[in-house]
Formats: sequence, structure tokens, C-alpha cells
Amino acid sequence: MSELRRLRYFLAVANERSFTRAAERLHIAQPALSRQVRQLERELGVELLRRTTHEMELTDAGRHLVEHGPQVLAGVDRLWEQMRAYGAGEQGGVVVGYGMSAAYETAPHVLERVARELPGLAVESRVVTGGDALATVGDGGIDVGIVRCPLAGDGLETRLLRREPQGILMRHDHALAAAPAVALAALRETLLLLHPRAESPGHYDAVIALCRAAGFEPRVLERTLPFDLAQTPVAAGRAVAVVGASARLDPPTGLVWRPLAPATTLDVELVVRAAGRSPALDRFLAAAERVAAELGWLGPPGA
Repeated sequence: MSELRRLRYFLAVANERSFTRAAERLHIAQPALSRQVRQLERELGVELLRRTTHEMELTDAGRHLVEHGPQVLAGVDRLWEQMRAYGAGEQGGVVVGYGMSAAYETAPHVLERVARELPGLAVESRVVTGGDALATVGDGGIDVGIVRCPLAGDGLETRLLRREPQGILMRHDHALAAAPAVALAALRETLLLLHPRAESPGHYDAVIALCRAAGFEPRVLERTLPFDLAQTPVAAGRAVAVVGASARLDPPTGLVWRPLAPATTLDVELVVRAAGRSPALDRFLAAAERVAAELGWLGPPGA
């Protein structure tokens, strides 16, 4: 901005009390510096300097500008630095949506590490179902979703965040609870608790596919509550659930988690818009992928 440049020139002249020394300091020709200061006076409509043959003195207006001008420039410098930080993705806002399956471990690890690495980002988190996360990313309601087995639609892209080992959540007195691991085929006659397909189509299809690969068509009990921290049907002994290893960290009272045998993973992915992302979101994605790599979450499929 030319006005700010002329203000800097004027302040240099006022501080040096000399056009010659100010021009040397600014690395510009003295006549050009004089023209810029005169142009500033014309724009402001006031005389800032009184020039004589041998000396130069500030007018009242000039002294006022010397007093307050540096604050203006410092404020502009801070603002410009902030704008550059937004452009670099070091500042800005990111809204993250994730389901309860990611709330045990995956999302907290990512959000905590990103907060340490990028303190200038304002990250807001929301708990949503998998289907809602996809739709809300698509319409711009959230910036990124953490979703199990997402079926990304047009205009969305996915990035692998975690290949999470799967296991069975069941009552502590279930017939399979004493085993160190559970073969999926052992659940042939057991009700399997799943969210309705409309709420989490990718995860629903993935679990059904695992059962079919194990040689049976599962008997499904659909959840009636989208968020049921107590795992009520499992706690009542009516069903078991296929859940990720992170659920083992703090299972509801009376429930246990046992890994599947053979070892089986399902993917947890970041879902974002394919285009029109902010620099802050790209920084968030890069940081989340570094977290995943450092924590060993990107193992081979099925391992």
C-alpha cells in the first residue's frame, strides 16, 4: 500500500532529521524520497516538515504523526504476519466430526497432537454418525470427518488414518469371553449389534462382508440409539458387537473385548472435500497423517 510506504519514508526522515541520511538508510534516491514525503503531505492535506536551507523541523502535525505512526505500522506488520500465517495454514479454523468409535482413542490422539503442533489452529470437534459425517463434509458443515470404512461420494476424498484391529465386545460371562481371541465363525448363532446401514453404510457392509467371508450370514440386531455409551444390548446379553481395539481401553462395566482370530483390521479414514480446502485444513490433514505414521496405525491390511 503506497500510503504505508510513504509513512515509513516520512518516519525515516523525521528520525534521521535528514533527507540524505534517510535516503541512504532506505536505499533510495534522495529526490525520490522527497517526492514521496511531499505526496504524503498532499494526500493528508497538511504540512509535516518545514524545510529550510540548512535544517528541517517537524510541524505539530508532523510530531503527531511521529508519535502515532509507528503504532500504525506495527499494527499493520502484525496483521500482515497473521495473514501470512493464515496463508501457510498456521492459523485458521477446522471443524472435525467423528463417531463414538473414534472417540475412545483415535480422535483424542489426533486432536491433542495437532493442538501441540499447530497451536494457532482453532479446532472444533463434533460427535456425528458416519453417514452424517459424509453428508456434512459434503455440504460444508464440517471440514473433515473421521469415519470407519467410509463410502465417499462425488466431491469427497479419503485418506487412511488407521488400520484398526477388530475384536468382539461381549459380556464378561459370555461363553467366548474366556478365550484369548475369537474366531468370527463362532458367532454364527449370535446376534450381532450394528448401526442401521443408513447411519454407517460403509462399516455395516464391511462387517457383513467379514461374516460372509467366515462362511455365514450374520443375524443382525440394529441399534436403536445412535450413541449408546453403555452398549445396552451387549450389556443385557442380547448381542455382541464387532468393535475396534481402541474400545478395549475403557469398556462399559461388565463387558470385555477380545481380538478376532485371525487378526483383522478395518480402516478408519479422514474424509474431506476434494477441492476448495483451506490452508488450515491441509495443515491439519498433514499433521494427522504424521500422527498416524508415528503411532504405527498404518499397518498392512488385515494385520
